[in-house]
Amino acid sequence: MRTTKSHQSLVQFGGKKRLPPWFKIRPPKDDDEQKKFQLIKNQLRELGLKTVCEEAHCPNLSECWRGGTATFMLMGDTCTRGCRFCAIKTGNPKTLLDPAEPQKLADAIQKFGLDYAVITSVARDDLLDGGARHIAKCLEAVHEKSPQVLTEILIPDFRGNENSLKIVLDARPTVLAHNVETTERLTPHVRDGRANYRQSLRLLERSKEIAPKIFTKTSIMLGLGETEKELIQTFQDLRKNNVDILTLGQYLPPSSAHVPLDQYVAPETFAYLEKVAKDLGFLYIASGPLVRSSYRAGELFVKNLTQKS
Repeated sequence: MRTTKSHQSLVQFGGKKRLPPWFKIRPPKDDDEQKKFQLIKNQLRELGLKTVCEEAHCPNLSECWRGGTATFMLMGDTCTRGCRFCAIKTGNPKTLLDPAEPQKLADAIQKFGLDYAVITSVARDDLLDGGARHIAKCLEAVHEKSPQVLTEILIPDFRGNENSLKIVLDARPTVLAHNVETTERLTPHVRDGRANYRQSLRLLERSKEIAPKIFTKTSIMLGLGETEKELIQTFQDLRKNNVDILTLGQYLPPSSAHVPLDQYVAPETFAYLEKVAKDLGFLYIASGPLVRSSYRAGELFVKNLTQKS
């Protein structure tokens, strides 16, 4: 992130960018943690479910799985988009869907004893509704089997189709998430050509207009070459569209074929940006190098808020 001198965050070691010291991803530390990690992995395989944890090469996979949680990914492991930051496989799924997936998901969430379920999906432009009805069926199955569970669903943009958005909202998730990912200037460089910054803002705005009681959430990656001014403008755009929850995390290239890293952003810069965002009125902000859109961000806040309402 290009910043003022007081917030300069580029970290270089010997002229070559590499992981700075604040990136410490702890593997399972003992036999009990290792067993819990392996149990989650085995159960997901048995149930035939995908997780964004694995497919997107998330750096927090070990931490979350040894804690007994995972972020489920719907509609297969192949995305019709080819975003240049993302490790998920891209291609044509040929309209194929698993009709048993809603029940598999509901069974897994009940089996894991979750009280807050984070669910995401690949983009499915091969389907007329973008997969909205399938997502809704999955949410409905979860709510029917585990009525107490709060659900967070991270959706694609549905090519701006408001009917698809309404189908998902009618299934009553607790949180409707859609990621803008980066600033407006960098969007064409980072996201698939079918993605559009203003379209994403409009989806978030319409979500709040259609279902005012459902929280809206988005995520931004840092370290792609954005400036402080651009980030603050993005925060302002999001608040103008009534987004409730914001997460900020460090971009890490999944491979050399993806968008290259511009810089590592220091923890103090994340703290500074969190304060800026808080002052703009977001209900909750999670900001830090290892924060990811589905990494427990907002979970405690949403639990507490829903209990009070």
